[in-house]
Amino acid sequence: MLIKNYAGILKNEFKGYNGKKFGKDVLAGVTVAAVALPLALAFGVSSGATAAAGLVTAIIAGLIIGGLSGASYQISGPTGAMTAILVSLVSQHGIQGVFMASFLAGVILLIAGFLKLGGLVSYLPMPVITGFTSGIAVIIAFGQVNNLTGLTSEGLTTIEKLKSYFTLTEHFDLTTFLIGAAVIVFMFLYPKKLNQYCPSSLIAIILATAVTVIFKLDTKAVGAIPKTLFLDERLSFADFSLSKIYDFIMPAVSIAALGLIESLLCGASAGRMKNEKLNADVELVAQGIGNMLIPIFGGVPATAAIARTSVAIKSGGQTRMVSLIHAVVLLLSMFVLGGVMSKIPLSALAGVLIVTAWRMNDWAAIKSIFSKKIKTAIFQFLITMAATVIFDLTVAIVIGVIFSVVMFVVKVSDMQVTVSEIDTDRLDENNVNPEKLKYTCVVYISGPLYFGTCSKLEEKITALGENYNVIFSMRGVTIADISGIEALKDYCEKMVSQGKMIYFSCVNQEVMNMMERCGFKERFKYDMYFWSTDKVFEHISNL
Repeated sequence: MLIKNYAGILKNEFKGYNGKKFGKDVLAGVTVAAVALPLALAFGVSSGATAAAGLVTAIIAGLIIGGLSGASYQISGPTGAMTAILVSLVSQHGIQGVFMASFLAGVILLIAGFLKLGGLVSYLPMPVITGFTSGIAVIIAFGQVNNLTGLTSEGLTTIEKLKSYFTLTEHFDLTTFLIGAAVIVFMFLYPKKLNQYCPSSLIAIILATAVTVIFKLDTKAVGAIPKTLFLDERLSFADFSLSKIYDFIMPAVSIAALGLIESLLCGASAGRMKNEKLNADVELVAQGIGNMLIPIFGGVPATAAIARTSVAIKSGGQTRMVSLIHAVVLLLSMFVLGGVMSKIPLSALAGVLIVTAWRMNDWAAIKSIFSKKIKTAIFQFLITMAATVIFDLTVAIVIGVIFSVVMFVVKVSDMQVTVSEIDTDRLDENNVNPEKLKYTCVVYISGPLYFGTCSKLEEKITALGENYNVIFSMRGVTIADISGIEALKDYCEKMVSQGKMIYFSCVNQEVMNMMERCGFKERFKYDMYFWSTDKVFEHISNL
């Protein structure tokens, strides 16, 4: 079925394809490559691998994932979000650990695609996704402090790194910092109109490299860029064993979860831009195959990236040829410009990533969350962001979703119980006897009747006066469980023993079925149930 869907996507995509459309794809592909080049180098370094690993990732992802994608516009490669996982993985298990986890994550994504789990991301609340993205942005930004300042922090987590910076001030490198700071300022001041033709990140890196070389500044650089797609350090299947696979299951799940979320969110956002829907399951298969192959070449995990994808669409890209062409341009750059790229200052790449982290935040969504002052959304955002910074990224998503579910349950389970005495002056005396209704009240119940609302119901019922006929109007009760029905049954028993008459009106059929199954009707006669409250009034009047 997935193969059939993929064939259908290609057929529609390339219908009427001609030289004019190919020309637009070429132009868009070159533009995307200009954006992807500095990011690929920066993400490769920041992930704990090498700049070459980032470049290889972008090339293979562009060819494999882009070619097999579930839409015409997806551009995949190394991303800032993924570096947040990879840094700690490299620290604990080395670069081979990244390759193993990436391969296993690819397998998980492939299985997710076959099981049609692409729709799962739609269940994530917007504030959780926004908080998750902002948390990743914080991790990326603080992860660049070393390259930006020349410091060498200790610790794996962001919190541990922050603590260590206070003891490392004497190792601060002013030259390195000024290069990175200049890149940050340049990118923020760069005209937005020019950015679509020549990205600020590329110009900033070119200028920083030129200044470093001309003035022979003493600062760390990227280092040698090998002219091969098969890097010296790449996945070795000889290292695979059941014990090692067990150690990398959780990191692989984290990488796969992040890959699924980021790729499908990118597809949904870009799909609205191009008015083309992403086939989520085909995309997951593409991401799975790509992430299984990339470590064989020595690359790091890849996902679809909204920055590159949006550039492809805005540049007039027509088909997935944009992704393939951008990969070819990157490959040519690797062979032709490898010597120049080796001299790029690491602090310049750090500056690019810090600006990228800032721009990752969905500021419009964040403003909307806080300006509307919806407490649940604010807490969802803050809790998910904090959990992302402090804990594992997958744990952060789980915490955010659990909190959202709890808040949702609390909200929907709020039962409203209103006790109202009858205004006999407003009754139609032709149908009812006002005198007989003087000692009657109506209990309006709205909301779910279950174990969590029993105490509230009891509180309201026990406040009823003496010698009343009590009518339970249950039109607003759409669902009930055995605990709620049994509690209501007990309360009714007490009222009957006190000489009160009990009636029920407007009972939903599903709730009525639950009452019958719980033996409610065996205890309380059938003539105590009415379709409307007015019918109860008439019944009491005729007694």
